[in-house]
Amino acid sequence: MTTHEPHDQTILITGATDGLGRALAHRLAAQGATLILHGRNPAKGKALLTELHDRTGNDRLTFEQADFASIDQIRALADRLAGRDRLDVLVNNAGIGVETAPQRSADGLELTFQVDYLATYMLSCLLTPLLARTAATRSTTTHPAPARIVNVSSAGQSPLDFDDVLLERHWDGVQAYCQAKLAQIMLTFDHAELLRDHGVTVNALHPASYMPTKIVTHLFTVQSTLEEGVTNTARLVTDPTVAEVTGAYFNRARPARAHHQAYDAAARTRLQELSRHLTGVPFPTAPLQAV
Repeated sequence: MTTHEPHDQTILITGATDGLGRALAHRLAAQGATLILHGRNPAKGKALLTELHDRTGNDRLTFEQADFASIDQIRALADRLAGRDRLDVLVNNAGIGVETAPQRSADGLELTFQVDYLATYMLSCLLTPLLARTAATRSTTTHPAPARIVNVSSAGQSPLDFDDVLLERHWDGVQAYCQAKLAQIMLTFDHAELLRDHGVTVNALHPASYMPTKIVTHLFTVQSTLEEGVTNTARLVTDPTVAEVTGAYFNRARPARAHHQAYDAAARTRLQELSRHLTGVPFPTAPLQAV
């Protein structure tokens, strides 16, 4: 079991300027973590850094801008981060909710699938070597120091139709959101298996239902507090009791069963192939440096 505390971690949070990501940044900054905070709006990023510093005194905070509607910007973000000395935790939190009309990304892809899933796929794959190196340099024989990937998914999950994943024949906002969230969980399972012996854990969670965030309040009635979602997410980021748990999906704080397609190895392979085709980023392969 790792004994490392948040103040000894470097943590990347995507989608950190609003909602759950912003609230999580506040909690972790107060605990002294070194934070890399991602957003697409530089002005909001600058304001967040000032606010966090003023409230917590933490000066180990940086902002990274990237619009996940652009595959080139996602890749550029990963390239910048890959040059850092260390990364202990990647929190793939950025996303859009249920849209009321179809939208395409700068790359011509269905926007929800790109922002909610393909960005998670790209960052997870491209930052795998850095996460594995960080785990290796911090490991000892008696205290392995796992790095962590936490994918903020949802209990709303729908199977992917591989004949129309980009919903070109029939677009539906709920399907777009729910299939992207299931795709995150499918990636979680494959990535966890790859990294099982390399000091990096990979888990996904549904943090809470209908929290008061901007992707919820325009369509749905609030059911949970933001604090509940932050607590459940922070647990997977920092709690030593789950340091060696990997390849799991949590509904709030409890292990749960995802949609059955997530356990279909053939479907996960098809998703890997599709993801590589759409992004140009291959799924990582062994050998990585073992710890």
